[in-house]
Amino acid sequence: MLAGRVHSVHDQRTRGMSLNEYEASLIIKSGAELLCAASSDPRSDQGYAAVKGNLSEALESIAEALANFEAGLGVPGRSTGWVQDLHRVADALGEGRARNGADGSE
Repeated sequence: MLAGRVHSVHDQRTRGMSLNEYEASLIIKSGAELLCAASSDPRSDQGYAAVKGNLSEALESIAEALANFEAGLGVPGRSTGWVQDLHRVADALGEGRARNGADGSE
């Protein structure tokens, strides 16, 4: 169910955008660097639960992208373990969001 929800959110957010996979990967890399820097001095009033929820959704989308690349290569199984690991981490992060409230309150 989570994967279906992420897929529909992904479709809604990317309508009208035209990036190739390399450009999109640079955005992810930059976002991760910004998140790392921000985490060293957290000032958000939204709380860690909201951050974990966003990361969970991002990891689900990254796992989907890896699976898509895998399917396009014609060499199945190369990154299947990575995709499964990303789904497990995303699920674990998402569980924290469900327990702490979807609104980011802890």
